[in-house]
Amino acid sequence: MKITLILNGKTEDDYIIKGFLVYEQRLKHYISFETIVISALKNTKALSIDQQKQKEGELILKNIQSSDKLILLDENGKEYTSVGFSELIQKEMNSGIKNVVFVVGGPYGFSEEIYKRANGKISLSKMTFSHQMVRLFFAEQLYRAMTILKNEPYHHL
Repeated sequence: MKITLILNGKTEDDYIIKGFLVYEQRLKHYISFETIVISALKNTKALSIDQQKQKEGELILKNIQSSDKLILLDENGKEYTSVGFSELIQKEMNSGIKNVVFVVGGPYGFSEEIYKRANGKISLSKMTFSHQMVRLFFAEQLYRAMTILKNEPYHHL
């Protein structure tokens, strides 16, 4: 199974880039992991929030295959413990799905088309994080999930 993380726009924050790269490298030991960065929208002042979400949604959909399982990282999604998230990953690995795509939305969330296409939503916390920070948190939690599944000591139960 492959896991793809779709991100909205690049980050300029050096500490996020460095932290994300650490976990991206660690993940390669466990699973096929790919990151796709869609371009941040330009000249958005003339666009409504719904128009921005629509355009971001179109960019996201261009990177998703019909056979992919799509899971949104969304504030209204289901919350998991780290162990529960590892069980979700194990379930997906056992299901025979070839690619699970997680998506970090833009600053206003997702378009209706993306919500309709999604197979699920998860929330990393009841707190709100910048979509830049979410990429780092998700990579760390995915790495943690893989170490839990391998009974490695990174996650202390």
